[in-house]
Amino acid sequence: MKPALTILTGASRGLGLALARQLLQRGDRLLTMSRRAPPLNHPALTAWTLDLADPVPAAARLAEWLAGVDPAFVASVTLVNNAGVVSKPAPLADGDVAELSNALRVGLEAPLLLSAAFLRATAAWAVPRRLLFVSSGLGRRAMAGSASYCAAKAGMDHLARAIALEEAARPNGARVVSLAPGVIDTDMQVQLRSADPAAFPERERFVGLKAAGQLDSPETAAAKVLGYLERADFGSAPIGDVRDA
Repeated sequence: MKPALTILTGASRGLGLALARQLLQRGDRLLTMSRRAPPLNHPALTAWTLDLADPVPAAARLAEWLAGVDPAFVASVTLVNNAGVVSKPAPLADGDVAELSNALRVGLEAPLLLSAAFLRATAAWAVPRRLLFVSSGLGRRAMAGSASYCAAKAGMDHLARAIALEEAARPNGARVVSLAPGVIDTDMQVQLRSADPAAFPERERFVGLKAAGQLDSPETAAAKVLGYLERADFGSAPIGDVRDA
């Protein structure tokens, strides 16, 4: 039986690590891209350590790697753009310029360039092709103190809309979704709960979510994301939310 081939960014911790574990458990061949290698040891795993804040060489490396894959030996191919960065919660005017730049490079420029490389390299593959962006409700609802993250996720959503239109006009076009995965108990949540309330007025809302037990574990969230990815209607709409499934 041919394995599915999945490429996953941001796999070293949190949701990405949980996704990596579950993808390997279900039998996928997996390529990960992260600043640190995921703490996993599996014969089907290829782990690249790289910084997606420098996305041009990462995209070139992905294109070269995919050119060496024989699509006759894979059942499907999927790119999951999961990596993201939250700059220090604060009004934009008080943000660190380098931090803000890093957040946009990792959160939006890297997914755009990696997706371009993926779509070009797999265009002639006669297998199902899927492109998943891990977005956020904050791409659809603005939040003071997190402008860079909101901008990156909103840009990701609109990027998915544009790519979906393009791929719909191509033979065996990729199915594309930008998916909000729900509220997850990750390091990002810790960062938001520990922020200075004077600089981040919505801090108490995140404290309340944790106190009320309303956060999914990374493992639970990963199962929901992969369940959405396997839906028969995946890609029928380019914007999704696991909570609407």
